[in-house]
Amino acid sequence: MSSTLSPQTREKLKGVSTATLASALFKKGLRNQMIQGSVPLSPPKGGSMVGVAYTLRYMPAREDLNPMTVFRNHSHPQRKAVEECPEGAVLVIDSRKDPRAASLGGILATRLMRRGCAGIVTDGGFRDVAEIGALDMPSYQARPSAPTNLTLHQAIDINVPIGCGDAPVFPGDVVVGDMDGVIIIPAEIADEIADEAVEMTAYEDFVIERVRNGEKTLGLYPPTDERNLELFAAWRKERGR
Repeated sequence: MSSTLSPQTREKLKGVSTATLASALFKKGLRNQMIQGSVPLSPPKGGSMVGVAYTLRYMPAREDLNPMTVFRNHSHPQRKAVEECPEGAVLVIDSRKDPRAASLGGILATRLMRRGCAGIVTDGGFRDVAEIGALDMPSYQARPSAPTNLTLHQAIDINVPIGCGDAPVFPGDVVVGDMDGVIIIPAEIADEIADEAVEMTAYEDFVIERVRNGEKTLGLYPPTDERNLELFAAWRKERGR
């Protein structure tokens, strides 16, 4: 794993949304960090899913290299990834946006959960979705898929740079998931983005409270009226934000 995630940054990211993070990354010129087509099968509990990326890459399967017997090999990349994905990490799977065969199933997902992984994400599909959805670990997929991965996917490498749902994912990048989906934060700016997202979230909470009370958004969001910044400062002090 090419980076570490501090407990402080992890906790900050658990309290912010992927929407807010997308805006913070957009300000940095990063527009392609959201994994497209991957939706929550089992939503995160107690805040957003947060972990560093551990990756698995599939390529199109060549039939003569993918009989069922390949799983007898303990070095098979899919099985190796499940046993080596670190505690607190998120297994991110490049399935080439092809959900016609499963990226993995309930047994391997259960193993990841028992090993303390923070979640699993694929731009393909899972099999055994009822089992995976019931696990105490968030998961994201394009749609359910019963056929074994060997039908169409050949596991070729682990913990290398991948594309997942058109987003670039490097090992050690920070993965955040909520009900809107999954976003990837480059490891080297994770602390900075987390700090900015916390600040943005505080102001967004202030704004939504005002809007629910009937306020108009003009001058409030964005805060082009200086008076709103004064009111926000007082609101923040009152709430310890």
